[in-house]
Amino acid sequence: MSGTKPPVIHRVSVLDLVVEAWTWPFAETRRAEIAAHFADKQREKPAMWNGRVLLGRNPVFSGDRFSASYFETDFASFLAWRDWGFPDIGVFNGFGMGALRCADGAFVLGEMGQHTSNAGRIYFPSGTPDLDDIRDGAVDISGSVERELEEETGLAPGEYESEPHWHCIYTGRAVAMIRMLRVDMAGEAVRDRIVANLASQRQPELSAIHLVRGVHDLTSAMPRFVTAFIEAQLASEP
Repeated sequence: MSGTKPPVIHRVSVLDLVVEAWTWPFAETRRAEIAAHFADKQREKPAMWNGRVLLGRNPVFSGDRFSASYFETDFASFLAWRDWGFPDIGVFNGFGMGALRCADGAFVLGEMGQHTSNAGRIYFPSGTPDLDDIRDGAVDISGSVERELEEETGLAPGEYESEPHWHCIYTGRAVAMIRMLRVDMAGEAVRDRIVANLASQRQPELSAIHLVRGVHDLTSAMPRFVTAFIEAQLASEP
């Protein structure tokens, strides 16, 4: 893998993401710099905390299967790796996303709050996998998507229909594993429901909800893996 690549979309039905014990050389050799970088970021955004996250290595797409090995590291090391331009090209950020699609065709995206590490970015409900997402020695991306979706929007399993397959958007430094989630409500109604849920939270992750009905609604605040997925979905429709 090398830095950022033009996005490639792989449609798969099986995720084989084994968690293995592995020491990340980048995190070990640059520990002091990483700690200083995180201290600076934490002064800017005191709500940020150095929890444990899971990153991936050795991505392989074969038929309808995506395989990779995951390892545990701290958020500070992940943040430095991201902010410094992904200096270790052997590692990728592999995460799940729930692409909410409403009955009227609108996609529902959230804008990250100013207190988060991705402030102002607009994308589908998601999160870098953490230790709570490990099931039987593997990363449970499906469970991660359900958890993040409920935390960010208030929508619980049973309130949407999950398509069985995944659209893996591969950009070299990231693999966004996107699953379409269909909601039997109009876009405005879904947005109103989520906004009301956010208003009840003390410090919600999201600051605004955006509806995308066509390519004219896409903005530069949306990561390329998000816009590539939406463009592909819209292009496949009559």
